[in-house]
Amino acid sequence: MKFLRKLHDKAEPLFHKGGKLERLYPLYEAHDTLAFTPGEVTHGASHVRDALDLKRMMVTVVFALVPCILVAMYNTGFQANAALAEGMSADGIRGWIIDVIGIGYSAANPLACLFHGALYYFPVLLVTFVAGGLIEVLFAVVRRHEINEGFLVTGMLFPLILPPAIPLWQVGLAIMFGTLVGKEIFGGTGMNIFNPALTARAFLFFAYPAQISGEKVWTAVTAANQVDGFSGATALGSIAGVADPSAADAWKNALMGMDITWLDAFLGKIPGSMGETSALACLLGAVLLIITGVGSWRVILGGVLGSFVVTLLFNAVGSETNALMNVPFQWQMVLGGWAFGLVFMATDPVSSAYTNRGRLIYGFFIGVFAILIRVVNPAFPEGMMLAILFMNMFAPLINSMAIRSNIKRRLAKNEAV
Repeated sequence: MKFLRKLHDKAEPLFHKGGKLERLYPLYEAHDTLAFTPGEVTHGASHVRDALDLKRMMVTVVFALVPCILVAMYNTGFQANAALAEGMSADGIRGWIIDVIGIGYSAANPLACLFHGALYYFPVLLVTFVAGGLIEVLFAVVRRHEINEGFLVTGMLFPLILPPAIPLWQVGLAIMFGTLVGKEIFGGTGMNIFNPALTARAFLFFAYPAQISGEKVWTAVTAANQVDGFSGATALGSIAGVADPSAADAWKNALMGMDITWLDAFLGKIPGSMGETSALACLLGAVLLIITGVGSWRVILGGVLGSFVVTLLFNAVGSETNALMNVPFQWQMVLGGWAFGLVFMATDPVSSAYTNRGRLIYGFFIGVFAILIRVVNPAFPEGMMLAILFMNMFAPLINSMAIRSNIKRRLAKNEAV
């Protein structure tokens, strides 16, 4: 480490003002602070310090995502191995790697499922960081500021909200769009209005809907009868597409036809985007975020209450033409991206409300719109992404109203005294 430190110190003058590589200082600074603790201290008068800086906050979110990442790899491999057990053959390079390693394709072997799923997850993760990181570095060099850790969480979140068989070129294009339009044009980390990962997914949904929605989300069987990520329609898509919504418990029959139980949905052994399927993994992440203070429990509580109220209203009204209106709350919360979006996307401290009362209101309406979009628009039986992006726009207004209300309350209290 001393040798590496000496190399850094020797090269440092080249990157400072007047050096030959002055414009590339952000790259040097990023590598230096990643490898070593910064040696600089606060200049001037003393300041109040918080132990939770940007780097620690981002790392905490990454740790909270670990259960979702593990489930993403396991479930993706499980679905693919289950398809292979039905007579399909492994596809291309992934099949060759598995054959060389000799780990096999057994759906009953957790290690085999985890390894097979990793062959889908890590390429998407790699492309995400390369393409998105390129935009981050480019803007840091042009604006001449440090490369911060803001993209770390965006880069970890984005692969988890994608289907495993998504074309890699679409992954790169989408994350570049999300980073550029969702964050950099507003000034970079801490200045963005919209969640960058959801902005990237929204771009994919509207630009390439065939690869991000519909019954083929997890199924891509080639002419050679090869499997490329597997599992057909998602649970919500199956409910939305039932042939006879007027039948008693039509939504239950749709899930029974896919052999899905509530426990399967809670644990994450169902079709869906890679990291969104397990409500249990999201719950574990929520506990860590709340304990550390990185994620707001008020946003999560507001989202739960909003979804619960709207679901009760839909259940009370009922429908013979829309089976999704009859799905109870305990099922709504374990299907689709409801849990993942509420825990990891809605609680984004930059794009969400920051006042205590505002967070409850913000979360409540995310929960309301998530179920409303999911149920009222069966052509798009998922609503968390659009609900969060929609409420991102109103977060500043909610903050302003909450602050003004607090000021009025305090003024009235002072006048009374």
